[in-house]
Amino acid sequence: MPTIALILLATLALGLLVAARRRPDRRRLMRRLLASLLAPLALWYTAYPPLRAVPATQAAAIILTPGYQPDTLRQLLRRLGAGTPVWAYGTRPPARAKALGSLLKLAEQRPALRRVHVLGEGMAATELPALGPLAVVPHAAPAPPGVQAAGWPQHLTLGQRFDVEGTVAGASSTWVSLQAEGASRDSVRLPAGRGPFRLSYQPKVAGLARYALRLRREGQPATTEPLPLEIVPAAQPPVLLLAAVPGFEFKFLKNNLAAAGRAVALRTSVSRGLVQTEFLNQPAQPLDRLTPGLLARYAVVVADAATLASLPTSESQALRTAVQQGRLGLVVLAEAAALPAATPARADFAVQPLPTAGAVAQPLTWPDAPGVVRALVPARLRPSAALQPLITAPGGTVVAASRRVGLGATVVSVVPETFRWALQGQAAAYASFWSQLLMAATPPPAPAATWLALSRWPRPQQPLTLRLAGTRPASLPTVQPLAGGPAVQLALAQDTRLPEWSTAQYWPATAGWHQVHGPGRTVHSFYVYDSAAWRGPELLARQQALSQRATLASFSQASETTTVQQPWPVGWFFGLFLVAAGFLWLEEKL
Repeated sequence: MPTIALILLATLALGLLVAARRRPDRRRLMRRLLASLLAPLALWYTAYPPLRAVPATQAAAIILTPGYQPDTLRQLLRRLGAGTPVWAYGTRPPARAKALGSLLKLAEQRPALRRVHVLGEGMAATELPALGPLAVVPHAAPAPPGVQAAGWPQHLTLGQRFDVEGTVAGASSTWVSLQAEGASRDSVRLPAGRGPFRLSYQPKVAGLARYALRLRREGQPATTEPLPLEIVPAAQPPVLLLAAVPGFEFKFLKNNLAAAGRAVALRTSVSRGLVQTEFLNQPAQPLDRLTPGLLARYAVVVADAATLASLPTSESQALRTAVQQGRLGLVVLAEAAALPAATPARADFAVQPLPTAGAVAQPLTWPDAPGVVRALVPARLRPSAALQPLITAPGGTVVAASRRVGLGATVVSVVPETFRWALQGQAAAYASFWSQLLMAATPPPAPAATWLALSRWPRPQQPLTLRLAGTRPASLPTVQPLAGGPAVQLALAQDTRLPEWSTAQYWPATAGWHQVHGPGRTVHSFYVYDSAAWRGPELLARQQALSQRATLASFSQASETTTVQQPWPVGWFFGLFLVAAGFLWLEEKL
């Protein structure tokens, strides 16, 4: 083919020369002859440009990713050499750059490569292992305005508060608001347009939710980022109440727990050897003796100190054994006196009486308390490294704390007459107080298979690794988008780090909620973000991943620099062809 083209161009040049000499007008003859030679020659070099030697760094290459700066590329080429290979990964390649479909091709096509310069947004952390042992030098793209970092719980239990916090970068005043359940629930103004924020809301409905973070800047359109989360109904494990005498404290607690859907049993001592029992949301059963079989039907026992002191040895031993084996939690309502000997971990719960003469009600605090509640504090628990404070009074006084006992937990509270809060219209604070104590005492659920999406920002058409923690199932689990689509079986591979881990790779096709079914009745939900969501935090995560791969070793530029043969830019030759051909056409008209 080059031979035929050469013959044709030679014929063209000869024809142009002959035509130029035969012109009657002998003016500008030399210029006509020169243009007649230059036009075919420039056309030839446009098709087959000559090569030139340019400096290049033999062991380095440049990878362009979306968001790279052309100025950074030009400066890097001047430093490394114009012949340094340039690859475009995930973005349109500019002039003299080649498209790179897979990072694995780098090692195959350039075995001498030792270092890559990454310009732009970079790659996801899951893609970096494909670079192998290559050293990475990041050249970060400027961060776009908006949310730079954000964090929120993606799984909540109904009754827990939802908190989202992060940082915003911008140049003008910005309002950040939380959109949840069809309305704006919380907002904050950043006068400088940048800085941290924290928003909060108490979810009212269980299920898969998609809250939103909305940013409004002066003179700019509002932007919205999705906040997906799964809200599961609160577990309602059964509770056994043991009261030494009839009273309002256990009566109100029994009714409150039953109204929330818990199975509740109340045993109240009426006289020696005579007890009164009540059952709500469960069938009646004998409660006169605490046997291992009876305790196995409940998750938490709430008892006052007098009841524990009166338990026979066999019953107190059965209670202690159930707590230590993690089958039962114990909540003790203490008085301003030492705890009875039957209390598990009694030595760590040192009750210290406080003066009551002229005492006034003190405000109590605990995490996510719905309001300020006050109560008389007749005693306190001595601080100890073994105790986990749950409820505190002013000055850090501990009035309720928990402690691990074997595989279970014991909770002790010295707050008396909490039923008064419910009588005073503080039902939410009353329910929150007891939820705090019962959650600390409830034994953890039995281990079950769990799934985890290893990417923080899953995207459509990008690989996502799902990890299963648990026994490897006999049948393959499936994953399916909830918006509609076929169910895909997940091929599990054994993880080399832990024998109980298995991983599977999934390529989501659409954004939105997805669910994994299996093994057994296990269901796990995860969210896939569209390509425009949370670009700021993802860019930060990519830069952090690249920084971890960056090398601090110095390289000798002189020893690595060499020359490579590159073609001259064809634009020069095509421009010369246009000038020569244009001259011949114009000169003939004159």
